This record gives sequence, structure tokens and C-alpha cells, in this order.
Amino acid sequence: MTQRVELATVMDRLAVDGVVTDYAVAVDDGDWTAYRELFTADGRADYRSAGGIEGDVGQVAGWLAESLGLFAMRQHLIVNRRVRFGLLERDTGDTARVQADYLNPMRFAGGDGDSTAPDLVCGGRYSFGLLRTADGWRLREVVVQEKWRRLPGPRPAPVAG
Repeated sequence: MTQRVELATVMDRLAVDGVVTDYAVAVDDGDWTAYRELFTADGRADYRSAGGIEGDVGQVAGWLAESLGLFAMRQHLIVNRRVRFGLLERDTGDTARVQADYLNPMRFAGGDGDSTAPDLVCGGRYSFGLLRTADGWRLREVVVQEKWRRLPGPRPAPVAG
């Protein structure tokens, strides 16, 4: 690889990473306009493994706005990002796949909108499909694979030894 190609790859990795970060911030902040702008016109998301829906970005943004309204605080921590670039029309780097793990603590909203305990925490893995567009990297697909969830409730008593 030439230095120019290596630099372009690094810049693409940074840009793709920025889209993933912007995704997390948009969801956590409830900025559904920013969320929609991260996707291509035909972009889709699949939250079925977390009890949600699968659909186009407009449908999913509406569902997220309604369902996440139950939580006064949410914070997506997206880690272990594995980025792979692909081909589209024989041009290296037109597509990208990102596999990333997530941890998502949330706090329920109280009657007055303030945060109250207990917490709900879930974790799993995202699969992001991205496309290089004239406006930069955009999400074509987001698939959530929730692996675990800790719900509020009484904890079992410790075993006496």
C-alpha cells in the first residue's frame, strides 16, 4: 500500500467511527432528526432482538422516540469496534461493516420527569452497514442483537455459608 492509500484508509476509519459515535449520541439525546440524517434514504434498522421493530429509518425513529421516552437517562457505550471495508462497483472502500459490542444503562423517568431508580441495563452487539455517499459515510443498516438484560426487581438473597 502506498502512504496515500494508507492515509485514506485511516481517514475512512475515523469517519466511520464518527458515524457510530453520532448514532449513539443521537439515540441517547433523543435527537431523532440527527438520527435520521445518519442514514441513507433507503436505510433500515432492526431492533427486534431487543423487543422492538424492524423498518425504515422513519418508522424506527418514531418507535424509538416513543419507547425510549420511558427513560430520563440513557447512555450507549459502544466498544470493541471492528471495521471492515468492502467493494461497491469495483471501488475499494465504498462500503463498511462495523461489528461493535454495547452496554446500555438507562434510568426510568419519574412522574415529574426526573430520574429515579431502579436501573435497566442491557448489552449486546451491533452490526452496522455503511455506504460512502456524496455527503460522506451514512448508515444503510443497523441490526441490534441484544444478548442480555438486567431488569429492575428484587435481587435474590445471598446464600448463607
